[in-house]
Amino acid sequence: MQPVSILLNIFWILIGGAWMAFGWLIAAIVMAITIIGLPWARAAFNIAVYTLLPFGSKALRRDEVTGQPDIGTGPLGVIGNLIWLMLAGWWLALGHLVTAIILAATIIGIPFAWAHLKLAGIALWPIGKVIVPA
Repeated sequence: MQPVSILLNIFWILIGGAWMAFGWLIAAIVMAITIIGLPWARAAFNIAVYTLLPFGSKALRRDEVTGQPDIGTGPLGVIGNLIWLMLAGWWLALGHLVTAIILAATIIGIPFAWAHLKLAGIALWPIGKVIVPA
Protein backbone atom coordinates (compact mmCIF):
# COMPACT_ATOMS: atom_id res chain seq x y z
CA MET A 1 0.00 0.00 0.00
CA GLN A 2 1.34 3.41 -0.93
CA PRO A 3 1.92 6.14 1.70
CA VAL A 4 -0.97 8.26 0.37
CA SER A 5 -3.34 5.29 0.69
CA ILE A 6 -2.15 4.67 4.24
CA LEU A 7 -2.73 8.32 5.19
CA LEU A 8 -6.18 8.35 3.58
CA ASN A 9 -7.12 5.11 5.35
CA ILE A 10 -6.09 6.60 8.73
CA PHE A 11 -8.26 9.68 8.11
CA TRP A 12 -11.04 7.41 6.84
CA ILE A 13 -11.09 5.37 10.05
CA LEU A 14 -11.20 8.52 12.17
CA ILE A 15 -14.06 10.25 10.33
CA GLY A 16 -16.57 7.51 9.70
CA GLY A 17 -15.02 4.40 8.26
CA ALA A 18 -14.78 2.51 11.54
CA TRP A 19 -18.47 2.77 12.38
CA MET A 20 -19.56 1.60 8.94
CA ALA A 21 -17.08 -1.30 9.05
CA PHE A 22 -18.65 -2.17 12.40
CA GLY A 23 -22.07 -2.16 10.71
CA TRP A 24 -20.81 -4.60 8.08
CA LEU A 25 -19.33 -6.77 10.84
CA ILE A 26 -22.66 -6.86 12.69
CA ALA A 27 -24.44 -7.82 9.45
CA ALA A 28 -21.89 -10.60 8.88
CA ILE A 29 -22.28 -11.95 12.41
CA VAL A 30 -26.09 -11.93 12.19
CA MET A 31 -25.94 -13.76 8.86
CA ALA A 32 -23.46 -16.30 10.23
CA ILE A 33 -25.62 -17.01 13.28
CA THR A 34 -28.56 -17.91 11.05
CA ILE A 35 -26.45 -20.64 9.36
CA ILE A 36 -28.50 -20.27 6.17
CA GLY A 37 -26.95 -16.83 5.78
CA LEU A 38 -23.35 -18.11 5.61
CA PRO A 39 -22.85 -17.12 1.93
CA TRP A 40 -23.84 -13.55 2.82
CA ALA A 41 -21.71 -13.63 5.97
CA ARG A 42 -18.58 -14.37 3.95
CA ALA A 43 -19.26 -11.49 1.57
CA ALA A 44 -20.07 -9.15 4.45
CA PHE A 45 -16.82 -10.04 6.30
CA ASN A 46 -14.79 -9.35 3.15
CA ILE A 47 -16.51 -6.03 2.59
CA ALA A 48 -16.17 -5.11 6.29
CA VAL A 49 -12.40 -5.26 5.84
CA TYR A 50 -12.69 -3.27 2.61
CA THR A 51 -14.90 -0.71 4.39
CA LEU A 52 -12.28 -0.33 7.11
CA LEU A 53 -9.44 0.23 4.60
CA PRO A 54 -10.92 1.25 1.23
CA PHE A 55 -8.07 3.31 -0.19
CA GLY A 56 -5.58 1.22 -2.16
CA SER A 57 -8.20 -1.44 -3.01
CA LYS A 58 -11.22 -1.73 -5.25
CA ALA A 59 -14.20 -4.02 -5.62
CA LEU A 60 -14.71 -5.81 -8.93
CA ARG A 61 -17.02 -8.51 -10.19
CA ARG A 62 -15.42 -11.89 -9.56
CA ASP A 63 -15.98 -13.05 -13.15
CA GLU A 64 -14.08 -9.99 -14.44
CA VAL A 65 -11.08 -10.94 -12.30
CA THR A 66 -11.07 -14.69 -12.93
CA GLY A 67 -12.48 -14.65 -16.45
CA GLN A 68 -14.94 -17.40 -15.53
CA PRO A 69 -18.54 -17.17 -14.35
CA ASP A 70 -19.36 -18.76 -11.00
CA ILE A 71 -22.33 -19.27 -8.71
CA GLY A 72 -22.08 -15.74 -7.23
CA THR A 73 -22.05 -13.99 -10.60
CA GLY A 74 -24.82 -16.01 -12.25
CA PRO A 75 -28.57 -16.26 -11.71
CA LEU A 76 -28.17 -17.63 -8.16
CA GLY A 77 -26.00 -14.61 -7.35
CA VAL A 78 -28.81 -12.31 -8.48
CA ILE A 79 -31.25 -14.14 -6.20
CA GLY A 80 -28.72 -13.98 -3.37
CA ASN A 81 -28.25 -10.26 -3.89
CA LEU A 82 -32.01 -9.66 -3.87
CA ILE A 83 -32.31 -11.52 -0.55
CA TRP A 84 -29.32 -9.56 0.81
CA LEU A 85 -30.92 -6.30 -0.31
CA MET A 86 -34.07 -7.05 1.67
CA LEU A 87 -32.28 -8.32 4.80
CA ALA A 88 -29.30 -6.01 5.28
CA GLY A 89 -28.28 -4.20 2.12
CA TRP A 90 -30.71 -1.32 2.32
CA TRP A 91 -29.74 -0.25 5.86
CA LEU A 92 -26.00 -0.52 5.17
CA ALA A 93 -26.45 1.52 1.99
CA LEU A 94 -28.49 4.06 3.95
CA GLY A 95 -25.71 4.33 6.55
CA HIS A 96 -23.14 4.95 3.82
CA LEU A 97 -25.42 7.50 2.15
CA VAL A 98 -26.04 9.47 5.36
CA THR A 99 -22.32 9.46 6.16
CA ALA A 100 -21.52 10.62 2.62
CA ILE A 101 -23.96 13.53 2.89
CA ILE A 102 -22.45 14.62 6.21
CA LEU A 103 -18.88 14.36 4.87
CA ALA A 104 -19.73 16.17 1.62
CA ALA A 105 -20.63 19.26 3.67
CA THR A 106 -16.89 19.94 4.07
CA ILE A 107 -14.31 20.37 1.34
CA ILE A 108 -11.88 17.93 2.96
CA GLY A 109 -14.63 15.32 3.33
CA ILE A 110 -15.57 15.13 -0.35
CA PRO A 111 -13.15 12.28 -1.27
CA PHE A 112 -14.38 10.33 1.73
CA ALA A 113 -18.01 11.03 0.79
CA TRP A 114 -17.30 9.67 -2.69
CA ALA A 115 -15.83 6.49 -1.17
CA HIS A 116 -18.97 6.08 0.97
CA LEU A 117 -21.14 6.41 -2.14
CA LYS A 118 -19.15 3.62 -3.83
CA LEU A 119 -19.58 1.48 -0.72
CA ALA A 120 -23.33 2.20 -0.71
CA GLY A 121 -23.52 0.64 -4.17
CA ILE A 122 -21.61 -2.39 -2.97
CA ALA A 123 -23.91 -2.61 0.08
CA LEU A 124 -26.88 -3.04 -2.24
CA TRP A 125 -25.32 -5.78 -4.39
CA PRO A 126 -22.28 -7.49 -2.69
CA ILE A 127 -22.51 -11.10 -3.83
CA GLY A 128 -20.12 -11.87 -6.67
CA LYS A 129 -17.69 -9.09 -5.76
CA VAL A 130 -14.04 -9.52 -4.92
CA ILE A 131 -11.69 -6.97 -3.35
CA VAL A 132 -8.41 -6.48 -5.24
CA PRO A 133 -5.49 -4.06 -4.88
CA ALA A 134 -5.99 -0.87 -6.89
